[in-house]
Amino acid sequence: MILSKTIRQKFLDFFAQHDHSIIGSARLIPEHDPTVLFTTAGMHPLVPYLLGETHPAGVRLANYQKCIRTGDIESVGDRWHLTFFEMLGNWSLGDYFKDQAIRMSHEFLTNREWLGIDSHRLHVSVFAGDADAPRDIASADIWRSLGIPAEHIYYYPKSANWWGPAGSTGPCGPDTEMYYDTGIEKCSPGCNPDCSCGKYVEIWNDVFMQYNKMADGTYQPLKQQNVDTGMGLERITAVLNGAQEVYTTDLFAPIMAAITARTQRHEDTSKEIICDHIRAATFIMADGISPSNLDQGYVLRRLIRRAIRHGRKLGIEGFFLQDLADIVIQEYSAFYPELEKNRSEIKLEFVNEEEKFSKTLEKGEKQFAKLTARIKPNGVMPGEQAFHLFDTYGFPFEITQELAHEQGITIDEDGFNDFYKQHQEQSRTGAQKRFKGGLADASWETIRGHTATHLLHEALRRILGPHVYQKGSNITPERLRFDFSHPEKVTPEQLKEIEDMVNEEIQRGLEVHYEIMSVEQAHKIGAIGLFDDKYAEKVKVYLIGDFSKEFCGGPHVNNTTEVGKFKIVKEEACSAGIRRIKAVVIHILSC
Repeated sequence: MILSKTIRQKFLDFFAQHDHSIIGSARLIPEHDPTVLFTTAGMHPLVPYLLGETHPAGVRLANYQKCIRTGDIESVGDRWHLTFFEMLGNWSLGDYFKDQAIRMSHEFLTNREWLGIDSHRLHVSVFAGDADAPRDIASADIWRSLGIPAEHIYYYPKSANWWGPAGSTGPCGPDTEMYYDTGIEKCSPGCNPDCSCGKYVEIWNDVFMQYNKMADGTYQPLKQQNVDTGMGLERITAVLNGAQEVYTTDLFAPIMAAITARTQRHEDTSKEIICDHIRAATFIMADGISPSNLDQGYVLRRLIRRAIRHGRKLGIEGFFLQDLADIVIQEYSAFYPELEKNRSEIKLEFVNEEEKFSKTLEKGEKQFAKLTARIKPNGVMPGEQAFHLFDTYGFPFEITQELAHEQGITIDEDGFNDFYKQHQEQSRTGAQKRFKGGLADASWETIRGHTATHLLHEALRRILGPHVYQKGSNITPERLRFDFSHPEKVTPEQLKEIEDMVNEEIQRGLEVHYEIMSVEQAHKIGAIGLFDDKYAEKVKVYLIGDFSKEFCGGPHVNNTTEVGKFKIVKEEACSAGIRRIKAVVIHILSC
């Protein structure tokens, strides 16, 4: 068996030999980028550098990155889809491009010193071209020069072979994807890597960041050509071990064994869903998110409750998630120290959520009884009533179905689905409104807001105390939102002091610039910010005059007078021990 930790290390060693700096995994909660709820790929933390900012570690980078993709929640339980996964990636920031990127990918995959995959089992796809960008003939030619036969090279449209942007605007470009032939029979004569039958498994993706998608939908060439690659650790571990699914690898084996020991039932899909969701939830909480009814907290709550539901299906009694979280923490802390650091808080959150969900089920069952009291045996519960239980009481539809079946009642499932689709569409529209903008579009309004958050962060620390640290931010061209650690409500008097201090520093006309320095030097000069990169030797620190020093990727204004007037709109609780300030930056026209 080839262990996942061996693959992680081989990947880092290979790219270190090719002059790449090894950087650490960023948090799951994107800093200053409201275009997404979670970090969904290794490129998200690097958006400013893909747009041209200088990275302190240089122009060649590699790492393993923790990721969450919420779009795959409903697919979890099949052979390959996951909510939480680790992405192995390497980047060129204006250095090498297609030729070197593809050749390094081929060498790492096929050379016996590294992964040693049989080249005959590799199939690749490239961008077919459209009105926005030409056919990627160059990538196809490089693959052929490496011995990949023409019949193993496929041309796909933008829907399959184009990556990005992370939000509605930002860096993007064509990609070339690598697939492994698992050896099973073709599902049809036309079976190809774009087919979902399972014969071909995508294992790596080289993205060529050549364009910046603008707000008007056009694609403008970036000032530098970048490479962004991603290889899912779970998938490549399964492929190298001849496994037909990710859940039989060493990444899941300890968690799966603990679940199996608690049940006599054999519903593998439920076990796999619990495996995935417990990993995802544990990692999300390690980054400071608590279950709630909004944004990341809502996704977290959904994952936890879905795991509990499937535990019920398996007949698991009592609270069990904190025990599984212990296993996740034990297995992954060597690579992600934040798990061990937050072990007690994570376990407590699981217990609290299981208690709350138990009460939710109790309330839901009472409401179910009231609704069905008027329904005759062999009758039908309207879809709207089933959705009311789900939407108002958080009562899972699957449990509504179970109870209805026990009473000989049928649920109008189509009706429920209609209401559920309306709910999803409303949520999606709301999310798009909340998460538009961000550094991915690098608009001047957003950059002004970004600099304002640095001033706000420092003002909070000076007025409330040094215990204040940033816990998240959300910046759009219209407003900024800043979450920070503080145990109590900020008084109106304190808010006035904070707002006045920020505006005083803006009016002082402080120069804004960055310096690249060692981690030790950054701490020595008192720089603040979320920084736990165990690999980086150099970091980027933005300095705002003599007022603020903070780890940050940028970009920022050049002088604080460019920010405008800062105005706090609201202060509120975000979660236990976390407060939130909403503010606006008003542009002041010069005479």
